[in-house]
Amino acid sequence: MNFYLLYILVALAIFGFIAAFALFSVYAERKVSAFIQDRLGPMEVGKYGVLQTAADILKLIQKEYIVPTLADKVLFGLAPIIIFLAVYLGFVALPWAPGLVPASMNFGVFYVFAIISVEALGIMMAGWGSNNKYSLLGAVRSVAQIVSYEIPIGFAIISAVMIAQTLDLQVINQNQGVLATAPVQFLGFIDVKAVGGILAWNVFQAPHLLVAYVIYFIASLAECNRAPFDLPEAESELVAGFHTEYSGMRFAFIFLAEYAMMFLVAMLGVTLFLGGWNTPLPNIGTLKLANYTTGLFWGIFWMMAKCLTVVGVQMWIRWTLPRLRVDQLMTLCWKILTPLAFLCLVISGIWKLLLF
Repeated sequence: MNFYLLYILVALAIFGFIAAFALFSVYAERKVSAFIQDRLGPMEVGKYGVLQTAADILKLIQKEYIVPTLADKVLFGLAPIIIFLAVYLGFVALPWAPGLVPASMNFGVFYVFAIISVEALGIMMAGWGSNNKYSLLGAVRSVAQIVSYEIPIGFAIISAVMIAQTLDLQVINQNQGVLATAPVQFLGFIDVKAVGGILAWNVFQAPHLLVAYVIYFIASLAECNRAPFDLPEAESELVAGFHTEYSGMRFAFIFLAEYAMMFLVAMLGVTLFLGGWNTPLPNIGTLKLANYTTGLFWGIFWMMAKCLTVVGVQMWIRWTLPRLRVDQLMTLCWKILTPLAFLCLVISGIWKLLLF
């Protein structure tokens, strides 16, 4: 019984974090957009407008849940749940700190990549079940985009996995710091395991992984339907895309899933390429800030700091770059990112063959 209680507490903790992160991120994004556009953003509700998002959420959850008369009620009702669960379950295998991972599994990379792919099914159900041409067109765009950009993301992830030689996300974290069970090779030649720090990250162990991470980051924006890849939600063309007909709590779950997805892809990228919960500082003297002896707090601190920085860049890009056309979107995926990601995969194979 205690195990079941523990599982429930972990599930509630993850959900609570997602809700809190979404609340913070919406406010932060409003302020980032205001700064870029030379205005103030929310200022009236609470000090500097900090309660504006909370007020919006309270208003949203009180709205009436309306089902269109001609909609497929089963698909329409299940779609937001599937969209949210696909992202929510992805957090299960992600390590937050040394010794802190909700579900440790030796195939964590495969699990996360597989489970978030289910989101496309929920989006298609939302578009089809709404019986609305704008919703359907938005869903078709979204699924085509997600399926296409999973190819370069997959190649980029495999490039990192080939260097790490494991699918266990916690082991990948360990191998980028002083807890590694094998030598950590800066540029493939110099063992920096004892020192750790930024030079032990995968992007420095194998420099071509820096290109792989850039590819992963760009493709992850498309996976999240974030600008400049927000064609599925193009307001000037599709009203609101696949969630046009949703209101109240169903819309809230779709909204929550989008922001949770932003953090999830950021966290997966940080784990695979940017050292995970390892400190960027060298582990010398009193600077040993993220290991099993000192490390739960500092592990969470560095993981959160890195992920929130990546999320901040995602927001910055949204309010800086214009939306791509559909043909530009697919050209970028199939003619640029996919060949480059495949090249990174080949280089990873050669790198391991020649150096180890």
